[in-house]
Amino acid sequence: MIVRDSPSLADSLFAFRGSILPSIAGKVVSMLLVSIAAVLLTRWHPSWLTGVSAMPFTLIGLSISIFMSFRNSASYDRWWEGRKLWGQFVISARSFARQTALIDPAERRPLLLGLCAVAAGLAARLRDEDEVGAIAARIGDAAAPGSPNPTDAALAAVGRACTMLMAERRIDPIHYSVLEAQLTEIGHVQGGCERIKATPLPFAYSLLLHRTVYLFCLLLPFALAPALEWWALPLVIIISYAFFGLDALSDELADPFGLDANDLPLDALVRSIERDLLAALGDEQLPPPFQPERYRLR
Repeated sequence: MIVRDSPSLADSLFAFRGSILPSIAGKVVSMLLVSIAAVLLTRWHPSWLTGVSAMPFTLIGLSISIFMSFRNSASYDRWWEGRKLWGQFVISARSFARQTALIDPAERRPLLLGLCAVAAGLAARLRDEDEVGAIAARIGDAAAPGSPNPTDAALAAVGRACTMLMAERRIDPIHYSVLEAQLTEIGHVQGGCERIKATPLPFAYSLLLHRTVYLFCLLLPFALAPALEWWALPLVIIISYAFFGLDALSDELADPFGLDANDLPLDALVRSIERDLLAALGDEQLPPPFQPERYRLR
């Protein structure tokens, strides 16, 4: 995720890191070359583009803008829902830690380390990384490597430990129900994240927008060149930057758990949960929080 202060005028005009420009620079340069070719064609063979008008492109561009706004809204909804789910994970983990304050420290530590493992496992699962390894780094052999869903197995292990505490009468049933409510909420978080991960935006929907944007930007120089000649170049660059940029940004936001610049900082969120839970256990040597590197928080 990009972390920057509110941009100044200079940042708005010249900032490169944190913008979508690195992802679309090649496409914009390609449109610049096509625009140059269109201007040269207009000068060498003006009759070839006789009758070409920019008016249809005005209507097409308006339609694409409306269509793109719907897709960007759908993509942002996925990104924001993912962020809310992880925010709920943070809240539930802190609440669980607070509600276990009266449990014996030797029995409390495995519970909170188990939640650290669940957070790390869920982040790895959403990013198609080593889920079992991420869990094992926190709870060792209890990572359940043979489970089809190791993160859920780690959460279930925490639930079983709470059940055993109740069965041994170390906590009363009311206390157990309070703890179980937080674990259930974390289970809802995992299910919600897996739903977003497993249900991408319809491919045909995205493909239609991609094709339309590419065709529009590719043909636009030939409509502007007869009337504007070299002045068509800056207009094509600005329009291509806006359309390709929104298209690329929408692709990034549609998968909020990936590794793109604008995706959610899952590593930082997992580290935040770990720091909170380890601090609740009284540990003094806490892992440092992640800091943005070149304005990017991972």
